[in-house]
Amino acid sequence: MRDDVLVESTPTYSERRIMAYGDEMMCVENTFVVGDTAPPHHHPNIQISYIPKGKFEFTINGETKVLNPGDSAYIGSDVEHSVLCLEDGIVLDLFTPMRKDFV
Repeated sequence: MRDDVLVESTPTYSERRIMAYGDEMMCVENTFVVGDTAPPHHHPNIQISYIPKGKFEFTINGETKVLNPGDSAYIGSDVEHSVLCLEDGIVLDLFTPMRKDFV
Protein backbone atom coordinates (compact mmCIF):
# COMPACT_ATOMS: atom_id res chain seq x y z
CA MET A 1 0.00 0.00 0.00
CA ARG A 2 1.26 3.47 -0.84
CA ASP A 3 1.49 5.98 2.01
CA ASP A 4 -0.47 8.61 0.06
CA VAL A 5 -3.55 6.42 -0.47
CA LEU A 6 -6.55 7.61 1.57
CA VAL A 7 -7.96 4.59 3.44
CA GLU A 8 -11.19 4.68 5.41
CA SER A 9 -13.74 2.27 6.82
CA THR A 10 -17.37 2.64 5.81
CA PRO A 11 -20.61 1.92 7.70
CA THR A 12 -21.62 -1.02 5.48
CA TYR A 13 -18.43 -2.60 4.09
CA SER A 14 -14.85 -3.12 5.20
CA GLU A 15 -12.67 -0.52 3.52
CA ARG A 16 -12.51 2.18 0.85
CA ARG A 17 -9.19 3.27 -0.64
CA ILE A 18 -9.06 6.42 -2.72
CA MET A 19 -6.31 5.38 -5.13
CA ALA A 20 -6.08 8.41 -7.42
CA TYR A 21 -8.22 11.31 -8.56
CA GLY A 22 -8.43 14.59 -10.38
CA ASP A 23 -11.39 16.86 -11.08
CA GLU A 24 -12.66 14.68 -13.94
CA MET A 25 -11.98 11.12 -12.69
CA MET A 26 -11.48 9.02 -9.55
CA CYS A 27 -10.31 5.46 -8.89
CA VAL A 28 -11.54 3.78 -5.67
CA GLU A 29 -10.75 0.28 -4.38
CA ASN A 30 -13.47 -1.16 -2.11
CA THR A 31 -12.83 -4.24 0.05
CA PHE A 32 -15.83 -6.38 1.04
CA VAL A 33 -16.38 -9.53 3.11
CA VAL A 34 -19.34 -11.87 2.68
CA GLY A 35 -22.57 -10.12 3.65
CA ASP A 36 -21.22 -6.57 3.32
CA THR A 37 -23.38 -4.22 1.28
CA ALA A 38 -23.47 -0.93 -0.49
CA PRO A 39 -27.17 -0.18 0.09
CA PRO A 40 -29.35 1.34 -2.65
CA HIS A 41 -28.07 4.78 -3.59
CA HIS A 42 -27.48 7.07 -6.56
CA HIS A 43 -25.18 9.97 -7.41
CA PRO A 44 -24.63 12.29 -10.36
CA ASN A 45 -21.30 10.61 -11.19
CA ILE A 46 -21.02 8.01 -13.95
CA GLN A 47 -19.50 4.84 -12.51
CA ILE A 48 -17.78 1.76 -13.90
CA SER A 49 -17.21 -1.10 -11.44
CA TYR A 50 -14.66 -3.85 -12.12
CA ILE A 51 -14.36 -7.05 -10.07
CA PRO A 52 -10.74 -8.23 -9.68
CA LYS A 53 -11.58 -10.65 -6.83
CA GLY A 54 -14.71 -12.09 -5.19
CA LYS A 55 -18.35 -12.52 -6.14
CA PHE A 56 -20.96 -9.76 -5.94
CA GLU A 57 -24.64 -9.26 -6.58
CA PHE A 58 -25.19 -5.91 -8.27
CA THR A 59 -28.66 -4.42 -8.63
CA ILE A 60 -28.69 -1.57 -11.14
CA ASN A 61 -31.91 0.23 -11.99
CA GLY A 62 -33.92 -2.74 -10.68
CA GLU A 63 -31.98 -5.42 -12.61
CA THR A 64 -29.89 -7.88 -10.55
CA LYS A 65 -26.79 -9.69 -11.86
CA VAL A 66 -24.00 -11.66 -10.23
CA LEU A 67 -20.51 -10.39 -11.09
CA ASN A 68 -17.37 -12.54 -10.82
CA PRO A 69 -13.65 -11.79 -11.28
CA GLY A 70 -13.10 -10.11 -14.64
CA ASP A 71 -16.67 -8.79 -14.87
CA SER A 72 -17.61 -5.13 -14.94
CA ALA A 73 -20.72 -2.96 -14.79
CA TYR A 74 -21.64 0.48 -16.10
CA ILE A 75 -23.82 2.68 -13.87
CA GLY A 76 -25.16 5.86 -15.41
CA SER A 77 -25.62 9.21 -13.73
CA ASP A 78 -28.32 9.19 -11.01
CA VAL A 79 -29.17 5.50 -11.59
CA GLU A 80 -30.06 3.68 -8.36
CA HIS A 81 -27.75 0.76 -7.58
CA SER A 82 -26.67 -1.51 -4.74
CA VAL A 83 -24.14 -4.25 -4.06
CA LEU A 84 -24.18 -7.40 -1.92
CA CYS A 85 -20.93 -9.30 -1.35
CA LEU A 86 -21.39 -13.05 -1.93
CA GLU A 87 -17.68 -13.98 -1.63
CA ASP A 88 -14.90 -11.89 -0.03
CA GLY A 89 -13.44 -9.59 -2.63
CA ILE A 90 -12.72 -6.21 -4.15
CA VAL A 91 -14.72 -3.82 -6.31
CA LEU A 92 -12.67 -1.27 -8.22
CA ASP A 93 -14.79 1.79 -9.04
CA LEU A 94 -14.03 4.50 -11.56
CA PHE A 95 -16.09 7.68 -11.30
CA THR A 96 -16.43 10.65 -13.61
CA PRO A 97 -16.35 13.33 -12.51
CA MET A 98 -14.60 12.52 -9.23
CA ARG A 99 -16.69 11.94 -6.08
CA LYS A 100 -16.19 15.13 -4.10
CA ASP A 101 -18.08 13.55 -1.19
CA PHE A 102 -15.27 10.96 -0.82
CA VAL A 103 -12.49 13.50 -0.12
